Amino acid sequence: MSSTSAPGAAAFLKAIELRRSVYTINDKIPVPDEKIVEIVEAAIKHGPSSFNSQSSRAVVLFGDEHKFVWDTVLAVLKPIVPEAEFPKTVGKVNGCFKAGHGTVLFWEDNAVVKGMQDMFPLYQDRFPPWSQHASAMVQFITWTALANEGISASLQHYNPLIDEKLREHFKLPDTWALVAQMPFGTATAPAGEKTFKPLEDRVKVFGK
Repeated sequence: MSSTSAPGAAAFLKAIELRRSVYTINDKIPVPDEKIVEIVEAAIKHGPSSFNSQSSRAVVLFGDEHKFVWDTVLAVLKPIVPEAEFPKTVGKVNGCFKAGHGTVLFWEDNAVVKGMQDMFPLYQDRFPPWSQHASAMVQFITWTALANEGISASLQHYNPLIDEKLREHFKLPDTWALVAQMPFGTATAPAGEKTFKPLEDRVKVFGK
């Protein structure tokens, strides 16, 4: 039996399939808030990072603090979105994101990145992209784990427009840079159909 067909791998790959972008969510979830925190903490703790730098950070928000994020998004967007288009933006932000149960904010600590650059100057130009890779893996772990608890989510990127206001409101270090926002809740409609490009064009195997 190949490693990819082993029970453990099959269960893991099946878990990955459950992770989808869902934009129609409500504020009810099937697990207590403590479970969400537990998932995020595990993702932050066990997510891989270059040289074990552990630069990823997360903020988990519920209730009014969750809503504050999306009110901030609208406040920042209002002066820059054409007036005729703004009602559509309000509908999207309030209906798809603010309507959820909570939000996870993913950050990277640039102080850690700078420290790694100073420690390993030979690779100094690589640490910023490696930091983004680490964040992406934390996001993926969190998203997949939520999906396997019956919780739907999507990944948003209103940074850097909202970084400063969120850092100030939540009293976060200036060195924290916002990477992504993940609103979550229970799906009120299924995810859309997902199509796949041919694998033979995307995966090459040699030496077999």
